[in-house]
Amino acid sequence: MTKADLIDSIASEAELSKRQAGEIVDLVLDEIKTALQKGDRVALTPFGSFVVRARKAREGRNPKTGEKIKIAARKVPAFVAGKSLKEAVGGVKKGATKKPAAKKTAVKKVAAKKGGRRR
Repeated sequence: MTKADLIDSIASEAELSKRQAGEIVDLVLDEIKTALQKGDRVALTPFGSFVVRARKAREGRNPKTGEKIKIAARKVPAFVAGKSLKEAVGGVKKGATKKPAAKKTAVKKVAAKKGGRRR
């Protein structure tokens, strides 16, 4: 879905002109951008949240020459999907509420230490 598709959908659902719907979409996007520039989190419950994440400075390589280069630290926008969006897109995970038993991993560790296989 593109921004134009979103505007068309909003215009038809809310019985607005495409121009009015476009202004609303632009306003919402500008508000999200402004909040992220301030470092704020934008929570759209239950859809998800827009957050700012800090990336550490790191060393990279120029793919053409193989030369090492420094990549500066920076802040990047990110989106964290809410529960209802995750369920709508991926369906409900089976057994998502159950936690795996700790005994299984403990048995594997003991078997690995003894050098034997778990049967």
